[in-house]
Amino acid sequence: MYPYHRLDLPTALEYEQSMTADDFRRLALSLPGATESAHMRHPDFRVGKRVFATLGYPDETRGMVKLTPEQQSVVSKKAPRVFSRANGAWGAAGSTLVLLEAATKRVLYSALKDAWQHPLGREKERAPHKVSKVRGSRARETIDESPKDFL
Repeated sequence: MYPYHRLDLPTALEYEQSMTADDFRRLALSLPGATESAHMRHPDFRVGKRVFATLGYPDETRGMVKLTPEQQSVVSKKAPRVFSRANGAWGAAGSTLVLLEAATKRVLYSALKDAWQHPLGREKERAPHKVSKVRGSRARETIDESPKDFL
């Protein structure tokens, strides 16, 4: 009835609703090879045997994504209402809390994807790296990367 241009309409992202635990679960399980298990009385999401995300910790309103410390720093600065560093050594290692009600599908999926890539070293396919010798036959790889696909 009223003339308007399609470009004047808000984008779908502006109407995106906050995430629920079921949304978090659905997004985590949509990643290839992801499975749901339980750990310390709350659900976790794994690729292979490694946890990349959990749900319901420290309470029902939050999830956690396991990022690198560098990725954690970037997401916490870009979306401080959504992401915060977990307490203690886990937080220093990259465990990042997600406030579900503040997250959108696009932002959460991006963080989950980065966390999913981390456990199996999938970031090595995208980032230059160098190998340095450590005692014995083990080698440690140092990855030069920045968070991809975020905001």
